[in-house]
Amino acid sequence: MDYSSTPTGFRQQPKVRMRSPGSGTSDPNQLFDDTSSGSAGFRSQEASGLGYPAQALLSEPMSNFAMAYGSSLASQGKEMVDKNLDRFIPISKLKYYFAVDTVYVGKKLGLLVFPYMHQNWEVSYQQDTPVAPRFDINAPDLYIPAMAFITYILVAGLALGTQDRFSPEILGMQASSALVWLIIEVLATLLSLYLVTVNTDLTTIDLIAFSGYKYVGMIVGVLAGLLFGKTGYYLILLWCCMAIFVFMIRTLRLKILSEAAAEGVLVRGAKNQLRMYLTMAIAAAQPVFMYWLTFHLIR
Repeated sequence: MDYSSTPTGFRQQPKVRMRSPGSGTSDPNQLFDDTSSGSAGFRSQEASGLGYPAQALLSEPMSNFAMAYGSSLASQGKEMVDKNLDRFIPISKLKYYFAVDTVYVGKKLGLLVFPYMHQNWEVSYQQDTPVAPRFDINAPDLYIPAMAFITYILVAGLALGTQDRFSPEILGMQASSALVWLIIEVLATLLSLYLVTVNTDLTTIDLIAFSGYKYVGMIVGVLAGLLFGKTGYYLILLWCCMAIFVFMIRTLRLKILSEAAAEGVLVRGAKNQLRMYLTMAIAAAQPVFMYWLTFHLIR
């Protein structure tokens, strides 16, 4: 080893070359090279290179199977719901009762308020099937009863608001009361038809439609009361009550008395008298409900 002297007389230390961590030469005093970092990097590359395809190979078929199974369950559930719903609520039949247009609605509203001049009350048929309401003014519909019920609730809220008696609870009770009385009326009519053993083509939806027509007269009566006071309310409501009574008599007599009319027999005998009384009772119940559900709205 070379030791050189400096001019000062001190010996100079030998030059030692430090090996950088990244250099390729190894320390001669080190028996084995440190390959831990390299092996760890290799293992990480192996895991990243081989683990992802394996995971994708396992996850993609499972996700596709889950999606297919989920869609199959959804379709089966939809079919089951549609089948059970159609059993209790005939959706296909409801479409018939909402097949209306603007002309039909205008004519039917006029018929409900002025039924005295109307002559033909028979429902038209086409190949043993009643035609849609938009083609026959005598056909029952659910559009006018549904819209009239909603409008009646709004008009009731307006009447209560003008008297400083409005509150959401009172309006909710008003709507609930009207709905409950409608259900009671329809159930009582169905029970009466069963007890009298009437063979008729009247359905529950028909009875709901006919019972819902009275809301038109109730709306007109309440609006007249708001504009002209109690006198206007009683006069207009009386007119609407008479109109709905005539409308129900002329409409239901063709349904309830259809068996006797088809046989060409006059309305006589105990059974036919019961049918006639039932028709008049259903028609007479409409003015009672009209007054009961509106008189407290006018003060």
